[in-house]
Amino acid sequence: MSDGPPPIDPRVDIGHVHLKVADIDRALAFWRDALGFEVMARGPDVVFLSAGGYHHHIALNAWRSQGGRPPPPGTTGLFHVALRYPTRQALATAIMRLIAHGIRLDGAADHGVSEAVYLHDPDRNGVELSWDRPREDWPRDDAGGVAMTTDPLDLDGLLASAAVGEAGPGARRD
Repeated sequence: MSDGPPPIDPRVDIGHVHLKVADIDRALAFWRDALGFEVMARGPDVVFLSAGGYHHHIALNAWRSQGGRPPPPGTTGLFHVALRYPTRQALATAIMRLIAHGIRLDGAADHGVSEAVYLHDPDRNGVELSWDRPREDWPRDDAGGVAMTTDPLDLDGLLASAAVGEAGPGARRD
């Protein structure tokens, strides 16, 4: 038993991420065109984007950042926003879409609990695209805690899953 306050309610999730951008149209070419988010609402210097009709998952604004530059290395701020795809196949399809749009990946990793690729948007905001393995397949340490890793990702195998409709090793098939 802890003497502190109770932990956060496990039903809490991230509602949206709001990013400052230098150019709305350039940002839309990435978030809407390359990643596939839908525009839900747009103003002169702001746009709200969604996956599946939610009011917004990603908001982009140029209110005080129009024409601005990304923060220099060595400063604080957002490291990355992670987009979690429901299946391995959906992640592979998203990566193929990025490749078709000429978006360069910065890295890729198998974390044991997930497979992920890393890239940056035009404003140098970090973006992770990932797929989580089922919880019962997560690696565990001797005490039963999650034992995440950072191993090389079989990117070719992941991309091949898009063609064959593979949900992924250990994935539930509903």
